[in-house]
Amino acid sequence: MRVAVLTDTNSGITIDDGRKDGIYVLPMPFIVNDKEYLDCINLSHEEFYTFLSQGAAVTTSQPAAGDVISMWDRIFDEGYDEIVYIPMSSGLSGSCANAIIYASDYDGKVQVVNNQRISVTQRQSVLDAAKLAAKGLSASEIKGILERVKFESSIYITVDTLDYLKKGGRVTPAGAALAKILNLKPILSIQGEKLDAFSKCRGIKQAKTIMLNAIKKDIDTRFGGYDPASPSVWLAVAHSNNLEAAKEFADEIMAAFPGCDIYIDSLPLSISCHIGPGSLAIACSKIVPECSD
Repeated sequence: MRVAVLTDTNSGITIDDGRKDGIYVLPMPFIVNDKEYLDCINLSHEEFYTFLSQGAAVTTSQPAAGDVISMWDRIFDEGYDEIVYIPMSSGLSGSCANAIIYASDYDGKVQVVNNQRISVTQRQSVLDAAKLAAKGLSASEIKGILERVKFESSIYITVDTLDYLKKGGRVTPAGAALAKILNLKPILSIQGEKLDAFSKCRGIKQAKTIMLNAIKKDIDTRFGGYDPASPSVWLAVAHSNNLEAAKEFADEIMAAFPGCDIYIDSLPLSISCHIGPGSLAIACSKIVPECSD
């Protein structure tokens, strides 16, 4: 049985990278000044941040039903028997719930995974799914494993400016102005369902310390602790147009977790459009036992 793995660009996996790894990737749509763009198709990250810097009206959207179904049909036409589709968290978008409805017409051949992840943690789920498919597991079995571990991940994000959260109505103008005067850095978290406020502090140095300590606590209390000889988690750094700072943060994390590998990636545009450029994030996902070598 041939099982295909499909995700969307909210995983951070580009269409080109997915093609190299045998993973199908659905581009996410964005509306910029009333015109639709598709991530990785006619909208690059560089163009996206240029739009933001110019003050363009940028909003997220969901893949059209026809685009999702056409992708599934194309995959079946290429000889696959089943599909595991891993979209972004249902707590952050309705695209997952809609896909579950579409899949009801496919007699179980399309399994939509609602494992509450986005960005680098969603990417890890996709890589896990590909490994499980290569081991011969069915789409239903893969879905069951990924949903079993759906809350075994964490992301903490600090933003450089509150302007974009203010624009989206998540922070009042007065609150944003006060934060700028006091150099306050909010820290947000994604623990499955949605993006939530976690903490606030003064300056990026303190923000990184708080995020690193939060990850340490999660690893100790939720993921069985850290053993360099037998790591229990994947660690990653994500950023919005802030690569050099992300590399520096990765070095600090490696000092705290000797022997670990740190994956660095850009945050998906669907998060970046709400928080703007200059953000930093740390993430971890518990290693799935079925995927360990």
